[in-house]
Amino acid sequence: MSAPIRVAVIDDQALVRTGLRTLIGAEDDLELVGEAGDGASGLRLIRTYKPDVVLCDIRMPGTDGLALLAEVTAEEALSGVRVVMLTTFELDEYVFEALRSGASGFLLKDAEPSALLDAVRVVADGGSLLAPSVTRRVIEHFGKARAPAEPHPLLDQLTDREREIVGWVATGLSNQEIAGRLYLSPDTVRTHVSRAMLKLGARDRAQLAVIGIRSGLEPDDG
Repeated sequence: MSAPIRVAVIDDQALVRTGLRTLIGAEDDLELVGEAGDGASGLRLIRTYKPDVVLCDIRMPGTDGLALLAEVTAEEALSGVRVVMLTTFELDEYVFEALRSGASGFLLKDAEPSALLDAVRVVADGGSLLAPSVTRRVIEHFGKARAPAEPHPLLDQLTDREREIVGWVATGLSNQEIAGRLYLSPDTVRTHVSRAMLKLGARDRAQLAVIGIRSGLEPDDG
């Protein structure tokens, strides 16, 4: 049996922490390694235990979720830690900054328990929580606030196929969906996505999507 996914919870609301603790504790493949009520304590927790996935509130007094995220993504020793931001508002402006800063996605606090547990597993497996509806909002945000496009400095290292697939990733489609559009196998798409992430220095699929959006990459609907 494989080792359980190690999870940390950081939120200033005790009720939220209690709910997440109960959910995670009931799953055989998940392990809660600790919880914290503020960002500063959360950082100490993350540095001590190096969890696989961190569920972190965006809005907290003092060191908020964005400041914590910046610290985590800047530390080489924490490169294996994936941060999922928790928010009350689907259109929270912090969401865009969080995705750009390296968050593996975000969840609404009123999400179904099963969706939250699935999200932890997806992120731990290297995936991201960037649903098409969220991606459209990100595209709209960067389209309004960041025109013209700002191509990534390493974009020319991608092959034509990799550029094309990054363009599709930026639409929020899954590997399976992209494979169907391009008449490729999902494994082939997964390989191209992995290589593009490596070349562009993207921590995960969510950050790759943001790079694609900011670089102005668009899929060829041909």
